[in-house]
Amino acid sequence: MTRHAASAEEFEARLRQIGAERYHDRHPFHRKLHGGNCSMEQVQAWVVNRYYYQSRIPMKDAAFMSRVDDPALRRAWRSRIEDHDGSADEEGGITRWLRLAEAVGLDPDYVASTRGVLPATRFAVDAYVRFVQEQPLLPAMASSLTELFAPKIHKQRIAGLLEHYDFANSESIVYFRHRLTEAPKDVAFGLKWVLDHAQTAEAQDEAANALIFKTNVLWSQLDALWSAYVEPARIPPGGWTPGEGALK
Repeated sequence: MTRHAASAEEFEARLRQIGAERYHDRHPFHRKLHGGNCSMEQVQAWVVNRYYYQSRIPMKDAAFMSRVDDPALRRAWRSRIEDHDGSADEEGGITRWLRLAEAVGLDPDYVASTRGVLPATRFAVDAYVRFVQEQPLLPAMASSLTELFAPKIHKQRIAGLLEHYDFANSESIVYFRHRLTEAPKDVAFGLKWVLDHAQTAEAQDEAANALIFKTNVLWSQLDALWSAYVEPARIPPGGWTPGEGALK
């Protein structure tokens, strides 16, 4: 039996429901962090591991662009790389994240080395980069639509960090403030492209499954943090240990 594609409005609602059910703002580690209940060592572990994800996003976007024949699409996507890598005139998200690392007492060079990244974090992030490298353009782009849900978590994070942690100030959390304007710009383009190109029920399933995959990537990183630094607090070989990479 042939299935008909949902309308653009229905399909967008389906994508947004995935975020409502699966986005990592629901993870207990984020609730612990935003509520001021993380120890400084747990915050540092989060900063070390999240850096690996941040550092691989422009690599993911470069891999996506390398497969795009349409110059207009490449031009539209190019700003994402500058958002993270920066430009000749402005620093990017990676530099801003390292400023956060310094604020929480970590040596930025240590964090940038990615030593101490949990094996599960590395595995999940690398799987995401491979997904974008290998999958057709529609699911590859659809996997980025977690940005639909990012502004909400950034607002929660800004408020929670400023309220509960001494290291938080306008300079140390500047990464999140920038994402409040960068993410909506990126996702408006990506969402329209996905809605325009997912014209069959099968294509819509493919895009939705890609978004689910990406939420799993994000959730897995927090599961790894929880297991290593909260409960049962079993740090795997190679994982960051408290005191490692501290500023002298």
